[in-house]
Amino acid sequence: MKKIALTITMLLGALSANNAVAFDGNAEAGKAKSATCAACHGPDGNAPVAMYPKIAGQHADYIYKQLKELKLGMTSGGKEGRMDPVMSGMAMPLSDQDMKDLAAYFSSQNMSAGSTPEEVVEIGQKLYKAGDAERGIPACSACHGPRGNGTSLAKFPKISFQHPDYIKSQLLKFREGTRANDMNGMMRDIAKKLTDKDIEVLSKYLGGLH
Repeated sequence: MKKIALTITMLLGALSANNAVAFDGNAEAGKAKSATCAACHGPDGNAPVAMYPKIAGQHADYIYKQLKELKLGMTSGGKEGRMDPVMSGMAMPLSDQDMKDLAAYFSSQNMSAGSTPEEVVEIGQKLYKAGDAERGIPACSACHGPRGNGTSLAKFPKISFQHPDYIKSQLLKFREGTRANDMNGMMRDIAKKLTDKDIEVLSKYLGGLH
């Protein structure tokens, strides 16, 4: 818990220094390059299949970071970055400018709204906004914001309206350690403390968070 709190404090202190850095991707160029992405993520980044993430409206910096790390996962044989059997292969031929352009395009689109089942609203809201101090689980909102919009500069992703199936799969990967491209292991440390029920509830709660 102390490690997570210290990381957040240091990160927020450094944000002002990075605030002037501009993202130089070209959305129009990204749209022209996005045809291959549409098969899984949809033409505008709203994935029609729940196992794939919605990337419409996601922070450009975050999309760019993930593409770079997915490519690194392939080139390093899974020793570095983020390894995914499908996406790492898709990222391999992309140049740095391709990644920036794609990130700019998808971030400029609007993410489609989702919904939250009534039965998980109360428990999901409590876990998301307050965490569980007894188990050392910090509030998700501390990094992802009260509405799940994340922050571009800190590269914390927007997680509201995301497909519950995708959120669940990523939390499980963080818990198992099969996804390890989170800053300072923050998500892995948190996910290890989440039960299957916690993950199920949070995944469904985030689907309609706004």
